Amino acid sequence: MSLVLDPGIHKKIAVLSKEGNELSSDHHYSEARAKYIEAIKLLPDHFSNWEAATWLLVAIGDTHFFSDNFEKMMKSFTNAVQCPAGLGNAYIHLRLGQAYFELNELDKSADELTRAYMGGEWKFLWKMTLSI
Repeated sequence: MSLVLDPGIHKKIAVLSKEGNELSSDHHYSEARAKYIEAIKLLPDHFSNWEAATWLLVAIGDTHFFSDNFEKMMKSFTNAVQCPAGLGNAYIHLRLGQAYFELNELDKSADELTRAYMGGEWKFLWKMTLSI
């Protein structure tokens, strides 16, 4: 059973996310992060049960990535991987691999980057190539 957000809350989260994305596109990472955090606070208790938490934590993690704050980046993506559709998400594992690499935890980096590679869409393309 999938949890469904109240439409009013969903709309507010979508607006804040859009504002955050625009700020992030303009390299205003701190302001963007504040919008994403404001959005995540709108989620009901146990926010990690909601799919919206996954993409909001990813967005927060990306702002940390572009700000070279790899410890906070790792925390955001570690939380995201525990949310719906987080585990096995190639993008999340890629970012975790990058964070671990920057923090000089090379074994963990290799593990996460391998997960990203194995979970990526390349498998579909590879199968298509083999069938030609």
